[in-house]
Formats: sequence, C-alpha cells, structure tokens
Amino acid sequence: MTELSQRHLWLLVAINAVWGFNLVAVKVGVNEFPPIFLSFLRFMIVGLAVLPWLRVRRGEMRWLLVAAICGGGLQFALMFCGVAMSQNMSSVAIAGQLGVPFATLLSVAVLGERVRWRRWLGIALSFAGIVVLGFNPQVLASWRGFLLLVVAAFIGSIGLVAIKRMHELKPLELQAWLSWASLPVLLPLSLWLEDGQFDSLRNADLAGVGAVLYSALLASLFAHTAYFALVHRYSVTTVAPITVLSPVFSIAFAILLLGDVLDWRVVTGGVMTLAGVAVIISREGKIARAGT
Repeated sequence: MTELSQRHLWLLVAINAVWGFNLVAVKVGVNEFPPIFLSFLRFMIVGLAVLPWLRVRRGEMRWLLVAAICGGGLQFALMFCGVAMSQNMSSVAIAGQLGVPFATLLSVAVLGERVRWRRWLGIALSFAGIVVLGFNPQVLASWRGFLLLVVAAFIGSIGLVAIKRMHELKPLELQAWLSWASLPVLLPLSLWLEDGQFDSLRNADLAGVGAVLYSALLASLFAHTAYFALVHRYSVTTVAPITVLSPVFSIAFAILLLGDVLDWRVVTGGVMTLAGVAVIISREGKIARAGT
C-alpha cells in the first residue's frame, strides 16, 4: 500500500475544508435563491463544464440514471430545502453524514453485502448520535428541516448503492450524468413548488452569485475530482476516513461565520455520529482492499 505523501495529505485536508465551507455558501445561496432553483443553477453550471464527458453506457443506463437522479437532483433539492429551513448549520453538517450508514444498510438489502459486528457498531453509533443531536433546542425548533436532511441522506445513499453497480465510472463522467439527469427533474419541481426564480436572478448580489459558483466549481468540480484522483492513487482505507474532517470544518465555519452556538448535544451527538461513520468507512475500505 502506498503511503499518503505529505503533499497529498494537505491536499486532502484542503478538499475537506472546501467541502466544509460549502455549507456556508449554500446557506448564503438559499437566502438569495429559492432552494430547489439554487440546486438547478448549481447543476446547470457543472453540467456545462463537464458536457464533453457525457457518454451513454450501454447495459448500465438504468443504474446510472438511478445514481444520477438520487445522488444528484433529488438529494440536493431536499438538502438545500433542509438548509433553508434549519437554524443550526452544525446539525446540518452532521446529519449529512448519515448517507454512509444508510448506504451500508442498503448494500446489505440490495447487493447482499455482508456486514460484521464492527460496521454494525458504527451504524448504531451513527444513528444514536443523530438521536442525541435531535434534542438540541435549535434542531427541535426547525425539525422539519432536519428531517428533510435525513431524508436527503437516505436518497443520496440510494445513489451511492447504484454507483456500486457501475463499472469503472470516471469522476467527470459521473458529474456529467449527475448534472444532466438532474436538470429535467429540478426545473419542473422548482416551477411547481417555488416562485420568484427570475426575480432572484435579476436581484442576485455578489454574495449570491459567489455562493452558486463556489458550490458548483470549487466544492463539486475541483474538490470531488481531486478526491477521486487520490482514491485512485491510494487505498480507500487511507483516504476515506479523513473525509470526516469535512463536517468538522463545516461546524467551525458555522460557528465563526454564521453564529452557531454549540451545546453538549451537538458535541456529543456529533462525536458519536462521526466516530460511527469513521468506523464504517475504515472497515469498508479494508474489506475492499482484501477483495472480500
């Protein structure tokens, strides 16, 4: 196994910082644009950038479309709506990590994957942390938004399981399908459920435009492409556990820039959830490396 170089370690930390700050960008964005429309704008920008990588994969289109729609438009529409309705962004960052235990459970149900006691412990710890987090007064005050975030994590996990059925799916190819399969879903949803889309475009300020561009170009194109390049170079066991830094960065940015206040429920629930996610990721990486 190739040891992670110091340069690539710092790159991985930077990737997680970019993802962490994306939560602030999304919160700014949903204050400027209707949330589903914001998701549409994000995928439109990404889709135009990766259009050359949009290719038909014969025999795999069913799973690819499931991956694209669930891991793309539906997940992001629910997540952005949840962010718009939530008061505490630290809880948003932690709830988003539920995609990992959800994907593991779906892999057992759909793909027949075997899960041993360590990953079961990680799954239980993750969900127990979310229960503790849910008793935070700010979370309780905006419980509908928190529920949307949990549902978004579940929908996204369906996309992750579908991606596991694909063969040698390149990151930019996945980005292309995530975008172009999501646009026909997001625009009708926005027109049906929201209003003021064109007014928001006309009245958008620099912060709103910057938020959309940041989410599309930095958090999606740069960070995800660089991350998958590192996964290709190193083992999953080496790279993936470090991604638990992303919600840590999100929480720090939320405190510094959005005025979040931590209480013992957020800290305790967050530590439990992130520890559970780390256990699941590390065990899955070891299993994949062993070929079992």
